Amino acid sequence: MTDQLTSRSMREGGRTGARSQVDRSDLLSGVFFIFVGVLGLVVSRDYDVGTATNMGEGYVPRMICWILIGIGGIIAGRSFLRSATTEVEPLVWRPIICVLASVISFALSVEKLGLLIAIPLMIGIGSLAGQGLRWTETFLIMIGLCLGTIAIFSWGLGLTIPVLPRL
Repeated sequence: MTDQLTSRSMREGGRTGARSQVDRSDLLSGVFFIFVGVLGLVVSRDYDVGTATNMGEGYVPRMICWILIGIGGIIAGRSFLRSATTEVEPLVWRPIICVLASVISFALSVEKLGLLIAIPLMIGIGSLAGQGLRWTETFLIMIGLCLGTIAIFSWGLGLTIPVLPRL
């Protein structure tokens, strides 16, 4: 019986256990890239594109959008050439929500609270996305990023980003 199954699978292309369906993970990834690219084109439709020698503010964003659409098309097209051997895992929402909340908290707090509070707040909220939270490592990252950000943007580039909270 086993020999019959093995010889039959060899005649059918040598696949054992593979399904002849579309690879859903690649298809969904490709569609996502295409969606983001099209969304970017819609958002930047009023920007001046200019020419290659005299670029406008919309030149690079629109080029990146077209590259995203092309990459998405390649990934989605490749999904029809490969068969799926694994299922797409469901989304885990905790990391998505924590990272998004950390970026939003930084954007809303940096002007009033300054870099010394906004950066640790962002890192603290973002660190909740992971399972194995180590507070000592997180604290060291907070210190390092605060010092590096202040050194690069405030002292090095001379940007007027508030370092301390405004009273």
